[in-house]
Amino acid sequence: MSISLGDLVIRDPVILAPMSGVTDLPYRRLVKRSGAGLVVSEMIASEAMIRATRRSLKMTSNCAEEFPMAVQLAGCEPEVMAEAARLNADRGAAIIDINFGCPVKKVVNRQAGSAIMRDEGLAGRILEAVVKAVALPVTMKMRLGWDDASRNAPRLARIAEEAGVRMLTVHGRTRCQLYGGKADWDAVRAVREATRLPLVVNGDIADGPGAAEALRRSGADGVMIGRAACGRPWLPAQVIDYLRHGRQASDPSPAERGALVLEHYEAMLEHYGRESGVRMARKHLSWYATGLRGAAGFREAVNREADPARVRAAVQRLFEGEEEAQAA
Repeated sequence: MSISLGDLVIRDPVILAPMSGVTDLPYRRLVKRSGAGLVVSEMIASEAMIRATRRSLKMTSNCAEEFPMAVQLAGCEPEVMAEAARLNADRGAAIIDINFGCPVKKVVNRQAGSAIMRDEGLAGRILEAVVKAVALPVTMKMRLGWDDASRNAPRLARIAEEAGVRMLTVHGRTRCQLYGGKADWDAVRAVREATRLPLVVNGDIADGPGAAEALRRSGADGVMIGRAACGRPWLPAQVIDYLRHGRQASDPSPAERGALVLEHYEAMLEHYGRESGVRMARKHLSWYATGLRGAAGFREAVNREADPARVRAAVQRLFEGEEEAQAA
């Protein structure tokens, strides 16, 4: 199972989804090293990218060291999107991904993200402008449609193919569903039937058997994993192993996970600086603690703690306690 985008081949198309506030450089690096086929940046507002704000630069820094990596752009002006794509191509991105799927209100209210699905003409102009602007493969991520009355993903797939887009990702929900209900993998098959482009299915994929079922029902060529990978950076590699060999690999041991968490924590402190890094790491630490003995007390402690040394000690106690409990 592989996807070819010209000279770029994604050998195992199990892809880490772009997630705002999550898929920053430290986390992408960890997931990529663990074995994901491709990682995607947090969604970048194209206007902010062009203004080269400090935050946007951090969000897309060091593309070359994560190669191949996709940078996801959002916006509603074709010329602005094209210029942002050129900037990211110059900085080492391997793929430019266009976001027509974000359902968040503050993005939609700016007529970006999934709001673009309501204007197919504008969608086509954006895609054409970005494809012409860069020599890199351009991909697109979208939802089934704005709502159940306007499931126009198949039409947008044909528009994307005509514009020169090289791959599509479809989240199996409409915008109005947000993240509620169940992702409709069967509905993604209509996109498969509308285009010859490589297709990736997204939504509610949490393990190897789920990925295999999503591929079967959608007819897609790859899967994208989002929220299920929070606190489980090894998950995409486990899914690859299942799709290759039909076996469900076990999670890392508590000792291995503890070492990985501490490595991730140090990377966040280095990337963001001590004060911001401590705050931004808290959500990741909470996810890493899921299902462990003492998780509630651990979360309560680290969410109040500003001293990195004490946070490190709390992490060590949590995972050492889990290791001892499993050995007993």
